[in-house]
Amino acid sequence: MRELVRTAACLAAALVGLSGALAQRAPYREPSPAWEGATPLPRDPAGTFDYYLLSLSWSPTYCAGRGRQPDPQCGPRGRPFAFVLHGLWPQFERGWPQDCPSPDRGFVPRSIAERMGDIMPNERLVFHAYRKHGTCSGLGVEGYFALARRLYQKVKVPQRFAAPTHEPFTIAPGELVDAFLAANPGLKADMIAVVCAGPGNRLREVRICFDRGGNFRACGPNEKQSKLCSAGHMYVPPVRPLWGSSTPSEEGSLTLPGPREEAPR
Repeated sequence: MRELVRTAACLAAALVGLSGALAQRAPYREPSPAWEGATPLPRDPAGTFDYYLLSLSWSPTYCAGRGRQPDPQCGPRGRPFAFVLHGLWPQFERGWPQDCPSPDRGFVPRSIAERMGDIMPNERLVFHAYRKHGTCSGLGVEGYFALARRLYQKVKVPQRFAAPTHEPFTIAPGELVDAFLAANPGLKADMIAVVCAGPGNRLREVRICFDRGGNFRACGPNEKQSKLCSAGHMYVPPVRPLWGSSTPSEEGSLTLPGPREEAPR
């Protein structure tokens, strides 16, 4: 009888230990479709899209987010960039294609990346832009970057931003749009959108839409302004001065509002 009691006690202890282990185990999850032999969804075919979106990035905002991380676009001895080419993105009226199959498998020769350095001052950005977006143009790597440069050069940046001072300032998104409209005959308000994000609703991007022939055209619902920047005013970080000149405080005397979530993309 004593042996039976001892066995029962051991069994009870084992059950308690097992229940504890089960309680600590990660919750059950359905297996990935890959485990079930499912095939991945087909990628968007190259050359199938409705229009292009040209994205101009405000370099000081990008560099402010890099902190002390080394970056050729933000180095103290390099060129002080203002608006740079973020990318040329094929778009659907709703949504966009990406990572399309391409005979070159998204490969960008280093010579092309170096050639684009004056307007896309980060080789990693050049490689990423072609792999994710350029492959969907159907133009091949040479054709895609030639078109990206042509459309970038077609847009005239307002003087205040083409040759900015080294002092920070604020501006309303609508005021920035009006400045671009005044500088670019044929550009209309529904063809351009402004993106702000981060502390003080910093100016992040200006997006301009083109048809497949390279003419200004209305943007689709992807670029709904109220989603990209609904702030009354944006903070414009200053372009850093040339190496060796005096460097004002980036924030200056401005009081910045609280942070804002990044615009989705």
